[in-house]
Amino acid sequence: MAAKGGWKVSADRISYDPQTLQYEASGNVEIIQGAKKLTADTVMLDNEKQTAQAAGNVRLVSGNDRMTGQRLEMNMADGTGILYQGFVFIQENHFRIRGERIEKTGEASYRIHQASLTTCDGENPDWRITGRTVDVTVEGFGYASHASFRVHKLPLLYVPWFMFPVKLQRQTGLLAPQASYSSRNGIEYIQPYFWAISDHMDATFYYHHIQERGEKLGIEYRYIASKDSKGIVLADGFEDRRIDDGTPEATKNWGYSADRAIRPNDDRYWVRAKLDQQLPWKSMARMDLDIASDQDYLREFSSGYTGYNNTEDLFMSEFGRDIDDENNPVRTNRLNINRIWNQHVLNTDLVWYDDVIQRRQSDTNDTLQRLPRVGYNALKQPLFDLPAMPDKVFFGAMDSEYNYFFREDGQTGHRVDLHPRIYLPFRIHNRFTLEPSAGFRQTLWYLDGDREDTGSGSKRYNHREMYDIGAELSTDLHRVFSVSAMNIEKIKHVIIPVLSYGYVPGTDQSELPLFDENDRFEAENRLALSFTHLLTSRHTTTGADNQPEHRYNQFCRFFIEQAYDFNQSRDSDPAFEPLYAELELRLKELLTLRADASWSYERDDFESSNLSARYRSNRGNHLRLEYRNNRDFNQSIYLGLQTPVTRQLTLLADYERNLKTDQDIELGLGFRWQSQCWAVEAGYRKEDDDRKYTLMINLYGLGGVGNSM
Repeated sequence: MAAKGGWKVSADRISYDPQTLQYEASGNVEIIQGAKKLTADTVMLDNEKQTAQAAGNVRLVSGNDRMTGQRLEMNMADGTGILYQGFVFIQENHFRIRGERIEKTGEASYRIHQASLTTCDGENPDWRITGRTVDVTVEGFGYASHASFRVHKLPLLYVPWFMFPVKLQRQTGLLAPQASYSSRNGIEYIQPYFWAISDHMDATFYYHHIQERGEKLGIEYRYIASKDSKGIVLADGFEDRRIDDGTPEATKNWGYSADRAIRPNDDRYWVRAKLDQQLPWKSMARMDLDIASDQDYLREFSSGYTGYNNTEDLFMSEFGRDIDDENNPVRTNRLNINRIWNQHVLNTDLVWYDDVIQRRQSDTNDTLQRLPRVGYNALKQPLFDLPAMPDKVFFGAMDSEYNYFFREDGQTGHRVDLHPRIYLPFRIHNRFTLEPSAGFRQTLWYLDGDREDTGSGSKRYNHREMYDIGAELSTDLHRVFSVSAMNIEKIKHVIIPVLSYGYVPGTDQSELPLFDENDRFEAENRLALSFTHLLTSRHTTTGADNQPEHRYNQFCRFFIEQAYDFNQSRDSDPAFEPLYAELELRLKELLTLRADASWSYERDDFESSNLSARYRSNRGNHLRLEYRNNRDFNQSIYLGLQTPVTRQLTLLADYERNLKTDQDIELGLGFRWQSQCWAVEAGYRKEDDDRKYTLMINLYGLGGVGNSM
């Protein structure tokens, strides 16, 4: 039977009463209109008023959502109605709502009396919120009166009024909080609030209570204007009740011994940002902002939502650019504008190094700034043929740079550096390439006259002319191997041996200005032999048009170089420079490894050795290993581990140790338990003399929403 309003009714028995203008359907009743479907044992349908009264095993399905109950009164025109002894399931957020009376007040809004709400499956859910009345609007919020939070049947918390988000997309509302306790800061509580400003813009506000220090406020603002134009700005700060004024007790409790600098300020903050902006004429602008109130702020607040670790991970994942180490008191601020052509690159930088110790504690600040630096580079490209040898072509390249060096105290001035270079490659027996080259460097300085002199006498204008020559002999050896493993068909092995020579004559540069390392070039008379090994795999996939497509992946690179310095050999025994090697290995998404080492013949030991390895298995195991060994500075090892023990339990650990002083830098232990409808993460961290305990609980559907854009 077809009813008014486009409803189709079917049942075992259908009767019509002409006095009341009502239909009565019984036995497997099914009423369908578009995506809506109502089933029940019996239904009384008023075709004129477009109302229906259903009883017995009532079930109303609308899209992916459903309502079930014992009795239903429904307006079939607008979909509103009342369900008794009912249950509502909203699929997107996995909401399960029960109530003695459930009123469907709109297309996606409900009012539930004597309600129970959860995102857990089962008759006895792990957690639920109960309330005298609950109003729910999908793509909006839920409001509960006289609400209590229960774990199984045990009530843990009562509030007279409670609000929660019920949106399917990014949503404004409270995010999951973080709680911790540390011996240094006492009880800490971080409560974030997410604001979905638009589809391409959002902000998160943070309230951070620190028992021993004060109340810290923060904000994270993010936007995406296009694929290449986006930005993230973060700022947080507070007035600290604890300072390090240099007294033994204050330094012991509130200072750090790494830099031996005190921290007498109580106004504390950190502002950081990264912005990418596409400009006209295919130019690109990138800005890095990093301003800290003091040298201790970043290590003081390294964990948590607004901590250094989260900030570093966020910037690397979104922009591929990191930030200065948390222990570095000199913070880099940069605005870069560049334009890249096929064979030319133009780079303009404004670079400001903020030395927070000098800024805070010194009467003078001689930190060198580049305001601006403009670099123009012409890549190697053909110039002209050699008339006597028609098959020979000269190639040319040039590096050039202009800097204005500024410092608040000390000498300032301009420097222009031009370094063109010419190449003439030869092929030898079609196997080797010999490429001699010659370059000329012209450097000009013009110093500001109202600043203190630094090594250039009384001259404001200075110049330097230098030449350099070089040659490179190279070839490549390759072979293709057929394999059958890990969907790889072939592997190509390439070996590139290179013998290179470089010569720069020694010149007296002692009277020239000294701003940075490019103001002094040492004499060079150097011969080097290197080998580069490349391994590239090929596998075939099927494209969109069912045609085979070959995909290539360079998964391994190994480089080793040995150099000999003729200048040093005049004054001592044969002067072999340290043997240097580096390795890069990437096996799909499972293993990424980078290593480099430098071996000193004079010391018969490593000058430096570094290893960085990341392993990620399909089962969810994550392993991160970093080893740094610089003979003259530090030697440390870092290990980070995340391993699932069961489907629910994951163990977390990280450890860093200074091998030079044989002291622990940092130790962290924790676990994450994930259930169907909730998760909890707890951890312990020891850093210096501070011990910190953290706890985070996430109720799916209520907490942890709006985390990403």
